[in-house]
Amino acid sequence: MSKPVPDKAEIALEYPDKFYVGTFERSSRFEAHLDPSGLALTLERPGAEDVRKSIHMHLNYGLLAAILTEIAAGIAAIPEDDGLHRGQLRDAAAALHEALKPR
Repeated sequence: MSKPVPDKAEIALEYPDKFYVGTFERSSRFEAHLDPSGLALTLERPGAEDVRKSIHMHLNYGLLAAILTEIAAGIAAIPEDDGLHRGQLRDAAAALHEALKPR
């Protein structure tokens, strides 16, 4: 089930002869779920044909783990006084940690 995008995502796709860029803001929706091999992520911007767009991405668990590790290493770049973003990330990481505990 898709949910509203709570902030903003910018996507760029570069080929040797083409460049695509798109923004997904609060009027957009997202869906993220795990399947047997990794994370499936969809971002959708609804609307008329000339503004409607979507991206579908799949990250295998190994790559997803490497990305999370890189994010953890870069957290220091978020200013200490940016409580909103640090809190959002802390709460999401705590939820992930709790969900990964053995049952």
